Amino acid sequence: MSQQVDAVVVGGGIGGLVAARTLIERGLRTVVLESSTRLGGPVRGGAFESLPRVPVDLGAESFAARGTAVTELAEELGLDVVEPAPLSAWGYAAGNAFPLPRAGVLGIPAVPWAPDVRRAIGWPGVLRASLDRVLPRFVGADADDLGTLVRARLGARATDRLVAPVATGVHSAPLDRLAVASVAPGLQDRFAVEGSLTRAVAALRAAAPAGSAVRGIDGGMHAVVEALAGQIAASAEIWTDTPITDATGPIHTALRLGQEVVGIERADDGGWVVRSRATAAGVAGGRGSLHTVTAPRLVVTTPAVGPLLSPWTDVVPTPEVGADVRLATLLVDAPELDAAPRGSGMLVAPGAADVRAKALTHSTAKWPWLAARVRSAAGAGMHVVRLSYGRLGEETVPPTADEAARDASVLLGVPLADRVQDHLLQRWDGALPPPTPAYRADVTALSAAVGQVPGLAVTGGWVAGTGLAAIVAHAQAAVNGL
Repeated sequence: MSQQVDAVVVGGGIGGLVAARTLIERGLRTVVLESSTRLGGPVRGGAFESLPRVPVDLGAESFAARGTAVTELAEELGLDVVEPAPLSAWGYAAGNAFPLPRAGVLGIPAVPWAPDVRRAIGWPGVLRASLDRVLPRFVGADADDLGTLVRARLGARATDRLVAPVATGVHSAPLDRLAVASVAPGLQDRFAVEGSLTRAVAALRAAAPAGSAVRGIDGGMHAVVEALAGQIAASAEIWTDTPITDATGPIHTALRLGQEVVGIERADDGGWVVRSRATAAGVAGGRGSLHTVTAPRLVVTTPAVGPLLSPWTDVVPTPEVGADVRLATLLVDAPELDAAPRGSGMLVAPGAADVRAKALTHSTAKWPWLAARVRSAAGAGMHVVRLSYGRLGEETVPPTADEAARDASVLLGVPLADRVQDHLLQRWDGALPPPTPAYRADVTALSAAVGQVPGLAVTGGWVAGTGLAAIVAHAQAAVNGL
Protein backbone atom coordinates (compact mmCIF):
# COMPACT_ATOMS: atom_id res chain seq x y z
CA MET A 1 0.00 0.00 0.00
CA SER A 2 1.32 3.45 -0.87
CA GLN A 3 0.13 6.94 -0.06
CA GLN A 4 1.11 10.46 -1.19
CA VAL A 5 0.65 13.28 1.32
CA ASP A 6 2.18 16.65 2.23
CA ALA A 7 3.87 15.60 5.48
CA VAL A 8 4.73 12.48 7.46
CA VAL A 9 5.08 12.64 11.23
CA VAL A 10 6.79 9.65 12.83
CA GLY A 11 5.60 9.20 16.41
CA GLY A 12 2.22 9.80 18.02
CA GLY A 13 3.32 11.20 21.37
CA ILE A 14 2.57 14.76 22.43
CA GLY A 15 5.37 16.09 20.22
CA GLY A 16 4.08 14.23 17.17
CA LEU A 17 0.45 15.22 17.73
CA VAL A 18 1.32 18.89 18.22
CA ALA A 19 3.54 18.84 15.14
CA ALA A 20 0.75 17.22 13.12
CA ARG A 21 -1.82 19.73 14.34
CA THR A 22 0.47 22.62 13.43
CA LEU A 23 0.97 21.23 9.92
CA ILE A 24 -2.73 20.56 9.45
CA GLU A 25 -3.57 24.14 10.42
CA ARG A 26 -1.47 25.16 7.41
CA GLY A 27 -3.71 23.04 5.19
CA LEU A 28 -1.16 20.23 4.74
CA ARG A 29 -2.31 16.62 4.33
CA THR A 30 -0.49 14.85 7.13
CA VAL A 31 -0.02 11.25 8.21
CA VAL A 32 1.09 10.29 11.71
CA LEU A 33 2.75 6.89 12.11
CA GLU A 34 2.76 5.48 15.65
CA SER A 35 4.31 2.11 16.46
CA SER A 36 2.05 1.35 19.41
CA THR A 37 -1.72 1.10 19.42
CA ARG A 38 -2.16 4.12 21.70
CA LEU A 39 -1.42 7.81 21.33
CA GLY A 40 0.25 10.17 23.77
CA GLY A 41 3.39 8.32 24.86
CA PRO A 42 3.86 8.91 28.61
CA VAL A 43 0.74 11.08 28.77
CA ARG A 44 -2.00 8.60 29.51
CA GLY A 45 -5.11 8.36 31.64
CA GLY A 46 -7.04 5.60 33.32
CA ALA A 47 -9.61 4.98 36.03
CA PHE A 48 -10.01 2.75 39.04
CA GLU A 49 -12.34 -0.16 38.46
CA SER A 50 -14.42 1.05 41.38
CA LEU A 51 -14.53 4.66 40.05
CA PRO A 52 -14.82 4.26 36.27
CA ARG A 53 -15.99 7.83 35.72
CA VAL A 54 -13.18 9.53 37.64
CA PRO A 55 -10.09 9.91 35.41
CA VAL A 56 -6.57 9.90 36.82
CA ASP A 57 -3.26 10.50 35.09
CA LEU A 58 -1.09 7.41 34.70
CA GLY A 59 1.79 9.45 33.33
CA ALA A 60 2.53 13.18 33.25
CA GLU A 61 0.14 15.03 35.56
CA SER A 62 1.30 18.64 35.22
CA PHE A 63 3.37 21.01 33.10
CA ALA A 64 5.84 23.77 33.91
CA ALA A 65 4.34 27.25 34.08
CA ARG A 66 7.26 28.81 32.22
CA GLY A 67 6.30 29.90 28.73
CA THR A 68 2.80 29.99 27.28
CA ALA A 69 2.82 27.18 24.70
CA VAL A 70 0.91 24.55 26.73
CA THR A 71 -1.58 27.03 28.17
CA GLU A 72 -2.37 28.45 24.75
CA LEU A 73 -2.67 24.96 23.25
CA ALA A 74 -5.04 23.86 26.01
CA GLU A 75 -7.21 26.93 25.57
CA GLU A 76 -7.37 26.36 21.81
CA LEU A 77 -8.45 22.78 22.50
CA GLY A 78 -11.22 23.98 24.82
CA LEU A 79 -9.57 22.67 27.99
CA ASP A 80 -9.41 24.44 31.35
CA VAL A 81 -5.95 25.11 32.75
CA VAL A 82 -5.89 24.93 36.55
CA GLU A 83 -3.40 25.68 39.30
CA PRO A 84 -2.65 23.16 42.02
CA ALA A 85 -3.73 23.84 45.59
CA PRO A 86 -1.39 26.27 47.37
CA LEU A 87 0.39 23.57 49.34
CA SER A 88 4.08 23.00 49.88
CA ALA A 89 5.86 19.95 48.54
CA TRP A 90 7.82 17.97 51.12
CA GLY A 91 11.12 16.18 51.11
CA TYR A 92 12.21 12.97 52.82
CA ALA A 93 15.85 12.37 53.71
CA ALA A 94 17.77 10.65 56.50
CA GLY A 95 14.48 9.37 57.93
CA ASN A 96 12.99 12.84 58.29
CA ALA A 97 10.13 14.54 56.47
CA PHE A 98 10.19 18.31 55.98
CA PRO A 99 8.57 20.98 53.79
CA LEU A 100 10.80 21.86 50.86
CA PRO A 101 11.88 25.50 50.70
CA ARG A 102 9.36 27.52 48.72
CA ALA A 103 11.95 29.88 47.25
CA GLY A 104 14.12 27.55 45.21
CA VAL A 105 14.91 25.96 41.85
CA LEU A 106 15.20 22.15 41.80
CA GLY A 107 15.74 22.29 45.56
CA ILE A 108 18.51 24.90 45.35
CA PRO A 109 17.49 27.54 47.91
CA ALA A 110 17.40 31.25 47.16
CA VAL A 111 18.22 32.11 50.79
CA PRO A 112 20.44 29.46 52.42
CA TRP A 113 19.67 30.61 55.98
CA ALA A 114 15.87 30.75 55.58
CA PRO A 115 13.92 28.90 58.31
CA ASP A 116 12.58 26.25 55.92
CA VAL A 117 16.11 25.56 54.67
CA ARG A 118 17.41 25.32 58.23
CA ARG A 119 14.68 22.81 59.07
CA ALA A 120 15.73 20.62 56.16
CA ILE A 121 19.51 20.63 56.51
CA GLY A 122 20.23 21.91 60.03
CA TRP A 123 22.71 24.56 61.07
CA PRO A 124 25.78 22.67 59.77
CA GLY A 125 24.20 22.53 56.33
CA VAL A 126 23.11 26.17 56.50
CA LEU A 127 26.59 27.39 57.43
CA ARG A 128 28.21 25.47 54.56
CA ALA A 129 25.56 26.51 52.04
CA SER A 130 25.91 30.15 53.10
CA LEU A 131 29.53 30.10 51.94
CA ASP A 132 28.10 30.28 48.43
CA ARG A 133 27.61 34.00 48.99
CA VAL A 134 31.36 34.59 49.56
CA LEU A 135 33.07 31.87 47.52
CA PRO A 136 34.95 33.10 44.43
CA ARG A 137 32.77 32.99 41.33
CA PHE A 138 35.13 30.55 39.62
CA VAL A 139 34.18 27.80 42.11
CA GLY A 140 31.85 25.50 40.15
CA ALA A 141 31.81 27.81 37.14
CA ASP A 142 33.03 25.08 34.78
CA ALA A 143 30.52 22.46 35.96
CA ASP A 144 28.20 21.09 33.29
CA ASP A 145 26.27 18.73 35.55
CA LEU A 146 24.01 19.70 38.43
CA GLY A 147 25.71 17.55 41.06
CA THR A 148 29.17 19.03 40.56
CA LEU A 149 27.85 22.59 40.52
CA VAL A 150 25.71 22.31 43.65
CA ARG A 151 28.26 20.39 45.70
CA ALA A 152 30.94 22.95 44.88
CA ARG A 153 28.78 25.90 45.86
CA LEU A 154 26.53 24.57 48.67
CA GLY A 155 28.24 21.49 50.07
CA ALA A 156 27.17 17.88 50.52
CA ARG A 157 24.38 18.31 53.07
CA ALA A 158 22.30 20.73 51.00
CA THR A 159 23.02 18.71 47.87
CA ASP A 160 21.96 15.37 49.35
CA ARG A 161 18.97 16.51 51.40
CA LEU A 162 17.49 19.28 49.24
CA VAL A 163 18.62 19.11 45.64
CA ALA A 164 18.92 15.33 45.24
CA PRO A 165 15.33 14.52 46.27
CA VAL A 166 13.88 17.15 43.94
CA ALA A 167 16.09 16.79 40.85
CA THR A 168 16.45 13.01 40.89
CA GLY A 169 12.74 12.62 41.64
CA VAL A 170 11.79 14.74 38.64
CA HIS A 171 14.34 13.41 36.16
CA SER A 172 14.93 9.83 37.42
CA ALA A 173 18.70 10.21 37.08
CA PRO A 174 21.61 10.94 39.46
CA LEU A 175 22.61 14.59 39.89
CA ASP A 176 25.96 14.01 38.22
CA ARG A 177 24.13 12.86 35.06
CA LEU A 178 21.89 15.92 34.75
CA ALA A 179 22.99 18.72 32.42
CA VAL A 180 22.41 22.05 34.15
CA ALA A 181 21.49 23.76 30.88
CA SER A 182 18.77 21.18 30.27
CA VAL A 183 17.16 20.75 33.69
CA ALA A 184 17.54 24.35 34.92
CA PRO A 185 17.39 26.67 31.87
CA GLY A 186 18.96 30.04 32.53
CA LEU A 187 20.66 29.06 35.80
CA GLN A 188 24.20 28.99 34.46
CA ASP A 189 23.82 32.33 32.71
CA ARG A 190 22.45 33.92 35.86
CA PHE A 191 25.19 32.35 37.97
CA ALA A 192 27.76 33.90 35.65
CA VAL A 193 26.21 37.32 36.33
CA GLU A 194 25.63 36.96 40.08
CA GLY A 195 28.74 34.97 41.03
CA SER A 196 26.59 33.08 43.56
CA LEU A 197 24.33 30.12 42.98
CA THR A 198 21.75 31.11 45.60
CA ARG A 199 21.65 34.69 44.31
CA ALA A 200 21.16 33.30 40.80
CA VAL A 201 18.20 31.24 42.05
CA ALA A 202 16.76 34.29 43.81
CA ALA A 203 16.99 36.29 40.57
CA LEU A 204 15.29 33.53 38.57
CA ARG A 205 12.52 33.24 41.13
CA ALA A 206 11.98 36.99 41.14
CA ALA A 207 11.61 36.98 37.35
CA ALA A 208 9.24 33.99 37.34
CA PRO A 209 5.50 34.58 36.89
CA ALA A 210 3.38 34.75 40.00
CA GLY A 211 1.66 31.60 41.16
CA SER A 212 2.64 27.97 41.18
CA ALA A 213 5.56 26.71 39.11
CA VAL A 214 3.30 24.09 37.53
CA ARG A 215 -0.17 23.94 36.06
CA GLY A 216 -2.59 21.14 35.26
CA ILE A 217 -5.70 20.41 33.23
CA ASP A 218 -9.16 20.01 34.69
CA GLY A 219 -9.81 16.34 33.99
CA GLY A 220 -6.13 15.38 33.80
CA MET A 221 -3.22 15.97 31.44
CA HIS A 222 -4.31 13.00 29.33
CA ALA A 223 -7.24 15.16 28.18
CA VAL A 224 -4.74 17.03 25.98
CA VAL A 225 -4.05 13.84 23.99
CA GLU A 226 -7.73 13.08 23.63
CA ALA A 227 -8.54 16.64 22.54
CA LEU A 228 -5.68 16.72 20.04
CA ALA A 229 -6.83 13.48 18.43
CA GLY A 230 -10.40 14.73 18.42
CA GLN A 231 -9.50 18.02 16.77
CA ILE A 232 -7.42 16.28 14.12
CA ALA A 233 -10.31 13.92 13.46
CA ALA A 234 -12.71 16.83 12.97
CA SER A 235 -11.14 17.64 9.61
CA ALA A 236 -10.14 14.15 8.60
CA GLU A 237 -10.49 10.47 9.22
CA ILE A 238 -8.57 8.66 11.92
CA TRP A 239 -7.75 5.01 11.48
CA THR A 240 -6.96 3.07 14.62
CA ASP A 241 -6.07 -0.45 13.55
CA THR A 242 -8.48 -0.34 10.58
CA PRO A 243 -7.75 -0.53 6.86
CA ILE A 244 -6.62 2.47 4.84
CA THR A 245 -7.95 1.94 1.36
CA ASP A 246 -7.93 5.33 -0.32
CA ALA A 247 -5.72 8.40 -0.03
CA THR A 248 -7.10 10.25 -3.04
CA GLY A 249 -10.29 11.59 -1.47
CA PRO A 250 -10.75 14.58 0.90
CA ILE A 251 -8.38 13.16 3.52
CA HIS A 252 -6.28 15.74 5.36
CA THR A 253 -4.69 13.45 7.88
CA ALA A 254 -4.60 9.87 9.10
CA LEU A 255 -3.34 8.56 12.43
CA ARG A 256 -2.04 5.09 11.64
CA LEU A 257 -1.38 3.17 14.82
CA GLY A 258 0.66 0.01 15.04
CA GLN A 259 3.09 1.17 12.30
CA GLU A 260 6.80 0.55 12.92
CA VAL A 261 8.97 2.64 10.58
CA VAL A 262 11.58 0.38 8.98
CA GLY A 263 13.05 2.55 6.24
CA ILE A 264 13.52 6.17 5.16
CA GLU A 265 14.72 7.14 1.68
CA ARG A 266 14.92 10.25 -0.47
CA ALA A 267 12.63 10.33 -3.49
CA ASP A 268 13.89 11.41 -6.92
CA ASP A 269 12.13 14.75 -6.47
CA GLY A 270 13.88 15.39 -3.14
CA GLY A 271 10.94 14.31 -0.99
CA TRP A 272 10.83 11.51 1.54
CA VAL A 273 9.76 7.89 1.22
CA VAL A 274 8.86 6.32 4.55
CA ARG A 275 8.28 2.59 4.78
CA SER A 276 6.53 1.07 7.77
CA ARG A 277 5.45 -2.35 8.90
CA ALA A 278 2.13 -3.04 10.61
CA THR A 279 2.59 -4.30 14.17
CA ALA A 280 -1.13 -4.78 14.83
CA ALA A 281 -3.36 -7.33 13.14
CA GLY A 282 -6.14 -4.86 12.48
CA VAL A 283 -4.28 -2.49 10.16
CA ALA A 284 -4.61 -2.71 6.39
CA GLY A 285 -2.91 -5.85 5.12
CA GLY A 286 -2.61 -7.37 8.58
CA ARG A 287 0.34 -7.71 10.93
CA GLY A 288 3.67 -7.50 9.12
CA SER A 289 2.27 -5.88 5.98
CA LEU A 290 4.39 -3.08 4.47
CA HIS A 291 3.15 0.45 3.83
CA THR A 292 4.81 3.32 1.98
CA VAL A 293 4.11 7.02 2.45
CA THR A 294 5.73 9.67 0.25
CA ALA A 295 5.83 13.35 1.19
CA PRO A 296 8.03 16.43 0.78
CA ARG A 297 8.13 16.92 4.58
CA LEU A 298 9.29 14.48 7.26
CA VAL A 299 9.07 15.04 11.03
CA VAL A 300 10.77 12.51 13.33
CA THR A 301 9.66 12.63 16.96
CA THR A 302 11.13 9.42 18.40
CA PRO A 303 14.75 8.35 19.03
CA ALA A 304 13.96 4.85 17.77
CA VAL A 305 13.97 6.22 14.21
CA GLY A 306 17.04 8.41 14.73
CA PRO A 307 19.51 5.89 13.25
CA LEU A 308 17.53 5.90 9.98
CA LEU A 309 18.53 9.57 9.57
CA SER A 310 22.27 8.86 9.58
CA PRO A 311 22.68 9.22 5.77
CA TRP A 312 21.70 12.91 6.06
CA THR A 313 23.17 13.95 9.42
CA ASP A 314 26.70 13.99 10.80
CA VAL A 315 25.66 12.77 14.25
CA VAL A 316 22.71 10.79 15.55
CA PRO A 317 22.46 10.64 19.35
CA THR A 318 22.52 7.19 20.85
CA PRO A 319 20.44 7.85 23.93
CA GLU A 320 21.15 6.00 27.11
CA VAL A 321 18.00 4.14 28.05
CA GLY A 322 16.16 6.11 30.70
CA ALA A 323 15.06 4.72 34.01
CA ASP A 324 12.31 2.13 34.07
CA VAL A 325 9.56 3.82 36.05
CA ARG A 326 6.66 2.14 37.82
CA LEU A 327 3.70 4.11 39.11
CA ALA A 328 1.39 2.82 41.81
CA THR A 329 -1.81 4.83 42.18
CA LEU A 330 -3.86 4.05 45.28
CA LEU A 331 -7.41 4.88 46.28
CA VAL A 332 -7.36 4.95 50.08
CA ASP A 333 -9.99 5.47 52.76
CA ALA A 334 -8.10 7.86 55.05
CA PRO A 335 -9.97 10.84 56.51
CA GLU A 336 -6.70 11.80 58.26
CA LEU A 337 -5.47 12.96 54.85
CA ASP A 338 -8.27 15.51 54.50
CA ALA A 339 -5.99 18.15 56.01
CA ALA A 340 -3.10 17.27 53.65
CA PRO A 341 -0.69 16.86 56.59
CA ARG A 342 2.37 16.70 54.34
CA GLY A 343 1.41 18.98 51.52
CA SER A 344 0.93 18.08 47.89
CA GLY A 345 3.48 15.28 47.87
CA MET A 346 6.98 14.20 48.76
CA LEU A 347 10.30 13.70 47.03
CA VAL A 348 12.62 11.10 48.50
CA ALA A 349 16.40 11.39 48.68
CA PRO A 350 18.28 8.50 47.05
CA GLY A 351 19.41 5.81 49.46
CA ALA A 352 16.49 6.02 51.90
CA ALA A 353 16.57 2.85 54.00
CA ASP A 354 12.90 2.61 54.88
CA VAL A 355 11.22 3.74 51.63
CA ARG A 356 11.75 2.38 48.13
CA ALA A 357 9.56 4.92 46.31
CA LYS A 358 11.36 7.94 44.90
CA ALA A 359 8.34 10.23 45.06
CA LEU A 360 4.73 10.47 46.21
CA THR A 361 1.98 12.75 44.96
CA HIS A 362 -1.07 13.32 47.15
CA SER A 363 -3.21 13.81 44.07
CA THR A 364 -6.47 14.74 45.76
CA ALA A 365 -4.65 17.33 47.87
CA LYS A 366 -2.77 18.76 44.90
CA TRP A 367 -5.68 18.96 42.42
CA PRO A 368 -8.99 20.32 43.76
CA TRP A 369 -10.86 19.15 40.63
CA LEU A 370 -9.86 15.55 41.36
CA ALA A 371 -10.71 15.82 45.05
CA ALA A 372 -14.20 17.08 44.20
CA ARG A 373 -14.85 14.22 41.77
CA VAL A 374 -13.55 11.56 44.14
CA ARG A 375 -15.69 12.90 46.99
CA SER A 376 -18.73 13.00 44.74
CA ALA A 377 -18.23 9.44 43.49
CA ALA A 378 -16.81 7.69 46.56
CA GLY A 379 -17.68 9.84 49.58
CA ALA A 380 -15.75 11.85 52.12
CA GLY A 381 -12.38 10.69 53.39
CA MET A 382 -11.35 9.00 50.13
CA HIS A 383 -8.00 10.03 48.66
CA VAL A 384 -5.78 9.28 45.69
CA VAL A 385 -2.03 8.99 46.24
CA ARG A 386 0.50 8.08 43.57
CA LEU A 387 3.96 6.65 44.19
CA SER A 388 6.80 6.51 41.68
CA TYR A 389 9.57 3.91 41.57
CA GLY A 390 12.73 3.68 39.44
CA ARG A 391 16.07 5.46 39.22
CA LEU A 392 18.64 5.39 36.45
CA GLY A 393 21.19 2.62 36.88
CA GLU A 394 19.04 0.64 39.28
CA GLU A 395 16.85 -2.35 38.55
CA THR A 396 13.24 -1.35 39.07
CA VAL A 397 11.38 -4.03 40.96
CA PRO A 398 7.65 -3.53 40.34
CA PRO A 399 5.89 -2.52 43.55
CA THR A 400 2.84 -4.32 44.84
CA ALA A 401 -0.15 -2.39 46.13
CA ASP A 402 0.77 -3.47 49.66
CA GLU A 403 4.34 -2.22 49.30
CA ALA A 404 3.13 1.08 47.89
CA ALA A 405 0.75 1.42 50.83
CA ARG A 406 3.63 0.79 53.29
CA ASP A 407 5.78 3.45 51.60
CA ALA A 408 2.87 5.89 51.58
CA SER A 409 2.35 5.26 55.30
CA VAL A 410 5.95 6.16 56.08
CA LEU A 411 5.98 9.24 53.87
CA LEU A 412 2.61 10.63 54.95
CA GLY A 413 2.80 9.63 58.60
CA VAL A 414 -0.63 7.98 58.36
CA PRO A 415 -1.18 4.21 58.61
CA LEU A 416 -2.63 3.08 55.28
CA ALA A 417 -2.19 -0.70 55.41
CA ASP A 418 -5.50 -2.49 54.80
CA ARG A 419 -7.10 0.81 53.80
CA VAL A 420 -6.46 0.59 50.06
CA GLN A 421 -9.80 0.39 48.28
CA ASP A 422 -8.42 0.11 44.73
CA HIS A 423 -5.15 0.49 42.86
CA LEU A 424 -3.63 0.99 39.41
CA LEU A 425 -0.11 -0.07 38.38
CA GLN A 426 1.52 1.53 35.34
CA ARG A 427 4.84 0.65 33.72
CA TRP A 428 6.99 3.12 31.76
CA ASP A 429 10.17 1.64 30.30
CA GLY A 430 12.84 4.27 29.69
CA ALA A 431 10.34 6.76 28.30
CA LEU A 432 12.87 9.57 27.89
CA PRO A 433 16.68 9.57 27.77
CA PRO A 434 18.40 11.25 30.72
CA PRO A 435 19.53 14.83 29.99
CA THR A 436 23.26 14.22 30.43
CA PRO A 437 25.75 16.85 29.21
CA ALA A 438 27.13 14.49 26.53
CA TYR A 439 23.69 13.62 25.22
CA ARG A 440 22.59 17.25 25.09
CA ALA A 441 25.73 18.05 23.08
CA ASP A 442 24.81 15.34 20.58
CA VAL A 443 21.27 16.70 20.33
CA THR A 444 22.61 20.17 19.60
CA ALA A 445 24.79 18.77 16.83
CA LEU A 446 21.88 16.76 15.42
CA SER A 447 19.59 19.79 15.37
CA ALA A 448 22.21 21.82 13.53
CA ALA A 449 22.67 19.06 10.95
CA VAL A 450 18.93 18.57 10.43
CA GLY A 451 18.57 22.30 9.86
CA GLN A 452 20.65 21.86 6.70
CA VAL A 453 18.44 19.11 5.25
CA PRO A 454 15.45 20.41 3.25
CA GLY A 455 12.09 19.08 4.36
CA LEU A 456 13.36 17.41 7.54
CA ALA A 457 12.62 18.25 11.19
CA VAL A 458 13.16 16.49 14.50
CA THR A 459 11.21 17.12 17.68
CA GLY A 460 9.79 15.30 20.70
CA GLY A 461 11.16 14.78 24.19
CA TRP A 462 14.36 13.14 22.94
CA VAL A 463 15.52 16.48 21.51
CA ALA A 464 13.32 19.06 23.27
CA GLY A 465 14.06 17.85 26.80
CA THR A 466 11.90 16.76 29.70
CA GLY A 467 8.48 18.28 30.27
CA LEU A 468 5.42 19.17 28.24
CA ALA A 469 6.26 22.87 28.23
CA ALA A 470 9.52 22.18 26.41
CA ILE A 471 8.06 19.53 24.08
CA VAL A 472 5.01 21.51 22.92
CA ALA A 473 6.96 24.70 22.23
CA HIS A 474 9.71 22.79 20.42
CA ALA A 475 7.24 20.83 18.25
CA GLN A 476 5.49 23.99 17.11
CA ALA A 477 8.75 25.75 16.29
CA ALA A 478 10.29 22.71 14.57
CA VAL A 479 7.60 22.45 11.90
CA ASN A 480 6.92 26.14 11.34
CA GLY A 481 8.44 26.93 7.98
CA LEU A 482 9.01 23.26 7.15
